[in-house]
Parts: sequence; C-alpha cells; structure tokens
Amino acid sequence: MRTMNMSKWICYAVGYVFLTSGVLKLVVSDFKATFMSLGLPFPETMLFLVAITEIACSAFIISRLYVRQAAAPLILIMLGAIFLTKLPILMNQGFLQFAFDARLDIIMLILLLLLWQHRPTKQL
Repeated sequence: MRTMNMSKWICYAVGYVFLTSGVLKLVVSDFKATFMSLGLPFPETMLFLVAITEIACSAFIISRLYVRQAAAPLILIMLGAIFLTKLPILMNQGFLQFAFDARLDIIMLILLLLLWQHRPTKQL
C-alpha cells in the first residue's frame, strides 16, 4: 500500500473545510445575519464574495493546483474572521472562551501558512 505524503493530506483537509464552509455560506440563511451583524459594508455582497472565494480556492487546493496562490486569499479571510468574530470574544469573555471558539480558525490559519510557504521540493 502506498502512503500519501503530508502535503497531500493537508491539501485535502484544508480544501474540505473551505469547500464546505463556502457552500454553507451560500445555502444557509443564518450567515446573512452574521455578516450583517459584523458592520461590514454591503454584507450580502461580501458574503457572496467570501463564499465564492472559499469554494474556488478550495477547489484549487484539493486538486493541488496553484496551491500557494489559492492559500493567500484564504489566509486573508481567516485573518478577517479572527479579527471580526473572535477578538471581540477575547475582549468580552476572556481567553479561555476565545481559545475554544477560535480553535478551528487558528488551526486553519496555521495549515494555510504551511501551504503558502510550501515549495514542491520541500517536505512538510
């Protein structure tokens, strides 16, 4: 049995998370209210752009094409998500609640940074 290298598994895991997240943003109406509560300009348009970006970039990452270029917009999305949705939790509810609520965001950010910095000749 052949084993897959670590970068393939990371691509599949990251791609899966962002693909499902992007699709859910388009299908589930609760996300519209969430984006409106963030105080962003044109929240419905921002929701659509974020969802389409997540779907497109995840497709590139899953297929392992343009991984570095696809990781960059997702890194920006994760930084925005942490800044807009998780930092208020840190300020209002404390570190433990922040650490719990931000755990997936932080892990995805770390994995995206690994993909962004990865070169095909380097081993992860």
